[in-house]
Amino acid sequence: MLDTATIRAQFPILKTQVHGKPLIYLDNAATTQKPLAVLDASRRYYETQNANVHRGSHYLSQLATEAHEQARETAARFINAPETAELLFTSGCTMGINLAADTIAKSGMIRPGEEIILSAAEHHSNIVPWQMLCERTGAVLRVVPLTPGQTLDMEAYQNLLSPRTRIVAIGHVSNTLGTVNPVREITALARQNRPDTIVLVDGAQAVSHMKVDVQELGCDFYAFSGHKLYAPTGIGALWGKRELLEQLPPWMGGGEMIKEVTFEKTVYNDIPFKYEAGTPNIEGAVAMAAAMDYVSGLGLHNIAAHEQKLTDMAVEGLKAMPRLTVLAPDVPHNAVVSVLAEGIHHYDLGTLLDQMGIAVRTGHHCCQPLMCALGTTGTTRASFALYNTEEEVKTFLRSMNRALEMLS
Repeated sequence: MLDTATIRAQFPILKTQVHGKPLIYLDNAATTQKPLAVLDASRRYYETQNANVHRGSHYLSQLATEAHEQARETAARFINAPETAELLFTSGCTMGINLAADTIAKSGMIRPGEEIILSAAEHHSNIVPWQMLCERTGAVLRVVPLTPGQTLDMEAYQNLLSPRTRIVAIGHVSNTLGTVNPVREITALARQNRPDTIVLVDGAQAVSHMKVDVQELGCDFYAFSGHKLYAPTGIGALWGKRELLEQLPPWMGGGEMIKEVTFEKTVYNDIPFKYEAGTPNIEGAVAMAAAMDYVSGLGLHNIAAHEQKLTDMAVEGLKAMPRLTVLAPDVPHNAVVSVLAEGIHHYDLGTLLDQMGIAVRTGHHCCQPLMCALGTTGTTRASFALYNTEEEVKTFLRSMNRALEMLS
């Protein structure tokens, strides 16, 4: 069980008043708020350790390098990576997916006519990079549809697998539906079909809600952002298997990613530094490690149980309201609920809720193909985090009822 009163006291922004009402922050799938442990880690870094990392012989540089590499160890341990060197720091999940897609495109691994399988519920960040790869290589996108119950159609997925399948890129958790995809099964089926299939998982919506074990999942790449994990924006990670990272070419050129440079030839550095050109976001890495320690201390199983209770409360209450279609999949889903209101634009609904002090997200949630499949331009989405409370869910439901009455 989580002590939400104690937890909320650790998030200063939750004391905010919005239009004279206490803030109820239900936009956590977009970004989470930051606890004092993370804010203090950022401030402590700049006050006591700030210097550029690696190669510096002076005291502060050594401190900063140690803090940066300890953060890498924390991040690798957080997702149970086999070794720390496989953990690449990025600016976020989007950069991680682009890094993987671009280096694969440059590698010559993909032949014209080979296929990349995505799902119909993917975030644009797990669609557009693969479209760009297809433009460069002649590969072809294949899309797994959803069932009427808003889960991945696994029968259709198996039918799409063929000798041409080369990459499978799948979201661990849908940012609009909250559906938790069976990543382990998806990966196993891909390997049974073709052993050299590369499987990338977009973990942006998973790492703050559940324990992630990349070895258990069996994938080749796992990308995630820090800012959905109570860490600052502009930091994230891409985990990749060593053999693949060593085979792929560098993504960007510059300092740090080299061993030796002459005008005739450059010798590239070992992983992870081969993929980390330039000065990294040192403070961001340190703060993300603090966020990982924070949620690990609370227990991800406790967080998951708390958020599931809030999600179930919200879904039950919303389903009782007339004129609302609740996009809740048939299987247990994770910390997100989206709704369509008959005859009411999602923006109007979100604006009225904001006037009542409630922050939700409206729009297509960077999932326009999914919105098209659902026959809409957008939804109103509430998403939950460890600091949200049952009373906040009750207030959200009352406010939703009131907003629907005002807009009817």
